[in-house]
Amino acid sequence: MYGPGSLKGLPAELDAEKRAAIYSLYEVFPQGHELAGRRRYKRGGLSWRKGTAKTEWAAWIAFAELHPEGPVRCDGFDAYGNPVGRPVRDPYIPMVAFTEGQVAELAYGALMVVVQEGPDADLFDAGLDRIIRLNDRGRADGKAVPMAGSPNARDGARTTFQHFDETHRMYLPSLVNAHETMMANLEKRPLDDPWSLETTTAGQPGQGSVAEKTHREAEAIERGEVADPDLFYFHREAGKHHDLLTMEGRIAAVSEATGPVGEYGPGQFRGIAKQWDRRGADRSYLERVWLNRWTKSSSQAFDVVRYEALLVPQRIPDGAFVTVGFDGARFKDSTAFVVTEVLTGIQELYLWEKPADWPADEDDWEVPVEEVNSTLEDIMKRFDVWKLYGDPPHWVETMGDWAAKWPDVIEEWWTNRTKITAYAVRAFIEAIDSVSVHHNGNADLIRHVGNAGRKDLRILDDDGKPLFILDKQEKEKKFDGAMAAVLSWAACLDARKAGVTSRKRPPSRIRKIR
Repeated sequence: MYGPGSLKGLPAELDAEKRAAIYSLYEVFPQGHELAGRRRYKRGGLSWRKGTAKTEWAAWIAFAELHPEGPVRCDGFDAYGNPVGRPVRDPYIPMVAFTEGQVAELAYGALMVVVQEGPDADLFDAGLDRIIRLNDRGRADGKAVPMAGSPNARDGARTTFQHFDETHRMYLPSLVNAHETMMANLEKRPLDDPWSLETTTAGQPGQGSVAEKTHREAEAIERGEVADPDLFYFHREAGKHHDLLTMEGRIAAVSEATGPVGEYGPGQFRGIAKQWDRRGADRSYLERVWLNRWTKSSSQAFDVVRYEALLVPQRIPDGAFVTVGFDGARFKDSTAFVVTEVLTGIQELYLWEKPADWPADEDDWEVPVEEVNSTLEDIMKRFDVWKLYGDPPHWVETMGDWAAKWPDVIEEWWTNRTKITAYAVRAFIEAIDSVSVHHNGNADLIRHVGNAGRKDLRILDDDGKPLFILDKQEKEKKFDGAMAAVLSWAACLDARKAGVTSRKRPPSRIRKIR
């Protein structure tokens, strides 16, 4: 039956696409295979647009996994070679939402309504904190529990099935770590063939969310880069051929992103398409949630998808002529060096960041100053450094010590000079667009570039577009690595403009006399 909403209490109906997804998710290896009867896929990922009932669909799967008669595991094969189903013994089903407040609103909440108001309500004891399956003597025989990203408490859990809802919102390190911990738990019940399901809408590129990691893995599988994958992934989005400037084009795009199930009510697609015409509408957001496209947010400073593609899988060689950017805070945040090779534009990150598991009520975390100093010592020894551009507000004394030691290298570069900083940011964007800057695949650098938001200034550039500086999109999103990359690139451009090829061997300034 349907959970909360306009169809609450009515018999559940599966459209052809959702039915096909279930068939794939429950595929088993055939007779004669060394793993005959075992699940083909340990993990499932479903990426559908907003409003396609994917959360409720996941609740139905959880209901089948919890039910004492649910035929969800293979118990052998019949005379025709078809698998015969059986229920899970003593199921344990954690259902994860991204915040405490969303637990009852997402899949667990839908499951609770289905259990409480369905025809088999007497088989369960359901509440906001757990749903217990009862055996024929009325005793606990398995359960489903809501979670909001607390891996340590569940570290020893014997999971048989687990569901992660809205994984595009699971980008904080604590949530990503919770996902990793819970994936490791799957191997604790091998006789019950446990598995994991993720449902999501396309997220914001560069956040490093659980959804983004799964999406990138699926793309690698599609390219043939993963041997014997255990992930089934179903992603549907609107193609790029639709003209989103017209109502007809947007309606067609929404229709394609929805799939063959079509409209849930008359005029639904037109109502969605009209949102693009609303004054002040965030069209990037609309494109992500209604067309299910991984699109740069309008609040993001950089196109992180394009930046991620600038990978050059190599380290900057020892002795290379480089520039360095430095930015960050000493407390509660992060601090970074970014080194740029002047010749190639390859960037490397050195990062200190508040640990994801640091207690929220403790404010005593501090960047280890001695580590920062020793790292800079190593950078100076390893490379031929022309300039270090550093933003000094939180490191005035430390940068003063550096300047005394390397007076020709260390330069204060105050980012509160908004116009100059905005042009430096624009130069970095131009470097990304022109494929002039590169990185060596450091995930933290990519994440920080993706985390960087924009704050528009009341200053226009030569093309009449507003200049902007970097700003936080959300409190938890650190972007000091991105600012350090911008400063390092600014120094790199200055070195190139000056014609400097080595700090040790400055270019000749003698002019020829004719």
